[in-house]
Amino acid sequence: MKSIFLAPSLLSADFADLKSAIEMVNESEADMFHLDIMDGVFVPNISFGFPIISAIKKNTRKPLDVHLMIVEPEKYIEKCEKAGAYNLTIHIEACIHLHRTIQIIKELGMTAGVAINPHTPVSMLEDILPYIDLVCLMSVNPGFGGQKFIEGSIKKVEQLRGLIQKKNLNVKIEVDGGVNFGNAQALADAGADILVTGNTIFSSNDPASVIKELKKIRLKV
Repeated sequence: MKSIFLAPSLLSADFADLKSAIEMVNESEADMFHLDIMDGVFVPNISFGFPIISAIKKNTRKPLDVHLMIVEPEKYIEKCEKAGAYNLTIHIEACIHLHRTIQIIKELGMTAGVAINPHTPVSMLEDILPYIDLVCLMSVNPGFGGQKFIEGSIKKVEQLRGLIQKKNLNVKIEVDGGVNFGNAQALADAGADILVTGNTIFSSNDPASVIKELKKIRLKV
């Protein structure tokens, strides 16, 4: 059985020593970096922008999983590609012309993800699933790290996995928000492929060991 994919979220890292956090993830068993870009409009917080992404990219040896929590994400796709994004995820709630935006992401050579907020039913994804590579299922209300996991998210992962299998698609399920040792295996059992972990990793005295332990989680399929 394959191990779960891990994407440590740098939103929870120490911004005063970001280079050390990047090097820790580089040397760890983590699979990619997760970068949350916030605009203070779509979510009630502001994180970092494209110069920071570019600086992170210069120091990483693993792919950048960029999550746009912003309005009008279509305006910033090319900037994300130039900054070094491998995967680019946009919110279904923030994108009026979703299919067109996904096409542009793919034309620029990135894989494409669609994120849904906790209140958005997975059925909203049915028409776009054949065109994307990843669904980022938010298990907290987006905007801040360290929030409590919404338990109903496990059921949503099960529903989404069933929809993907029904359509016989190869779409990864990523879960973002409040992921910890208490729910990680249940999420994998429900059908998640990728876990975004921030506070659980970076609040630890030994974050590399936390990553190593989380990587012991096995995928259901």
